[in-house]
Amino acid sequence: MKIVVLDGYAMNSGDLSWENLKKLGEVSIYDRTLESEVVERISDSEIVITNKVIIGKEVFEKCKNIKYVGVTATGYNVVDTNLAKELGVIVTNVPAYSTDSVAQLVFSFILEHSQNVSKYTESVKSGDWVNSKDFSYQKFPIIELAGKTLGIIGFGAIGKKVAEIGNAFGMDVLVNTRSPSADKINVNFVSKEEIFKNSDFLTLHCPLNEETDELVNEKTLNLMKKSAILINTGRGGLVNEKDLANALNLEKIAGVGLDVLSTEPPKEDNPLLNAKNTYITPHVAWASYEARKRLMDITINNVKSFIDGNPINVVNK
Repeated sequence: MKIVVLDGYAMNSGDLSWENLKKLGEVSIYDRTLESEVVERISDSEIVITNKVIIGKEVFEKCKNIKYVGVTATGYNVVDTNLAKELGVIVTNVPAYSTDSVAQLVFSFILEHSQNVSKYTESVKSGDWVNSKDFSYQKFPIIELAGKTLGIIGFGAIGKKVAEIGNAFGMDVLVNTRSPSADKINVNFVSKEEIFKNSDFLTLHCPLNEETDELVNEKTLNLMKKSAILINTGRGGLVNEKDLANALNLEKIAGVGLDVLSTEPPKEDNPLLNAKNTYITPHVAWASYEARKRLMDITINNVKSFIDGNPINVVNK
């Protein structure tokens, strides 16, 4: 079978191997593919692997050989799955490969805001400790997490992992979700209003849909404590960025940690790029070596299972 990888660079910038995929067919791998290049590159392919490249109606109409689309991510909105189903094309995703890595970045943001590690490091390097009259100095506040309230919106695999870590830090964990199920995790399920009002740290792990689009907005931000920290490692569209930037600049909340923005890469005029007390990373929560290796292995296994006639992780049954 002819297999085409349309945008492999994000997953594999050179530290992973495509060899096991190459054993499954005739493979072409592109680091990136422009919209104008998609049809030409996959016109005679049966298996297409994509991360962010859109496979929609026009592509399906012009590329009649496609039998399988593998999305190298958990979210699969880049593919018209309904049309794919009508055409008999199998679409798969890669669930839960980055749970530990995303939860780790959530707490990197939380700990940075709580400990001010980077600010203290800059202070020491600028000579403040060398010139100090005391063995220790407190230039920036340090917050103990035990007893603080951690709010989690969305309670899938990542939300639950974040809750477990919060429990380990001795935090009181509040959860807002459509499907309450705590298992052995110590959490309290609350309304959306309660979670905005009561959280010291509020982290977003819900899918982006009509219900959650711009969930964080002027109204919900006004419910939050002035000392609260907001964290978003989910989707940029969960946040009204103008409202959030205003809240930060007016010090209505204390800070944010963001791994996602509404447009990626962001435009230069994105108001959050220069907002107060903002930590932003370039959509890398998922990108640890271990998570990308897991992503690669599952992606290849998805393809193999399809070729063997037993497709797994199908999202358009």
